[in-house]
Amino acid sequence: MKCCYSLGYEIELPTGHPFPMSKYPLLKSLLLAEGTIAPGDILQPDPLDTATLELVHTREYLWKLATSSLSAAETRRLGLPWSDALWRRSRMACAGTLLAARTALDEGLAANLAGGTHHAFADHGEGFCVINDVAIAVAQLRADRAIRRAVIIDLDVHQGNGTAAIFESSEEIFTFSMHGERNYPLIKMRSNLDVPLRDGAGDAEYLEELQRHLPAVLERSAPDIAFYLAGVDVAAGDRYGKLALTEAGIRQRERFVIDAVRRRGVPLVVVLAGGYAATRARTAQLHANVFREAVAYGGAGI
Repeated sequence: MKCCYSLGYEIELPTGHPFPMSKYPLLKSLLLAEGTIAPGDILQPDPLDTATLELVHTREYLWKLATSSLSAAETRRLGLPWSDALWRRSRMACAGTLLAARTALDEGLAANLAGGTHHAFADHGEGFCVINDVAIAVAQLRADRAIRRAVIIDLDVHQGNGTAAIFESSEEIFTFSMHGERNYPLIKMRSNLDVPLRDGAGDAEYLEELQRHLPAVLERSAPDIAFYLAGVDVAAGDRYGKLALTEAGIRQRERFVIDAVRRRGVPLVVVLAGGYAATRARTAQLHANVFREAVAYGGAGI
């Protein structure tokens, strides 16, 4: 399974900052150590240029990012301190999702060991999301005429509000979000299908909702490619989650999504999205499950 990764995915943040930046190298090292992926499976992206970013984001917002011109209020909303390293890292992670998407079109399945920045809107960032990697990948593939239709399966515990807003008027991009009803963001945008979940929902309730809705989403959207935001902040005990999935439940979720998409012959792109477990190592361990299930699915020859 080809996976995109760069050393530039990790940058230094202030001591005590809640974003688990080290989960990216921890995840890569874990997957290599256990043999889920091999060194030859890792693809190295290059940062995206401004023209590609402008397919989704406004010139004014990109200028602010490039020139350290975000206001104090905009920086607070973003939740990350601006730096040259953050600007480069954001473009690198977006490039990884685009490279993974192009690889998936060729090979059926690929992943980015980052990405899922679904709170980034066209004109601003928020919730630790600077620029919207999946939206940019979709827009570039459409500009290249590599695809016409796409489905975005967002199973992060937080609604993909930025992605929903970006594609709200599109008839060819289907956005599907299953998320905590009372979780961030307070004001939700309108996805093509939103499935809100009560606080404390566990494996059985979660998987029942997913199994009820995802096959219909795939039939309705008739996609040329699927993007899966495999957030693990649905896990019990997550710092920002409010749901109660077990690790076994998360593995069932990953298995179901992969099977539902791939058995229809649709190329699948996996990105990480959120995860805020008690330790960075635990977060990486939870993220690793989607890769384990993807490799097991391919190995089963299904």
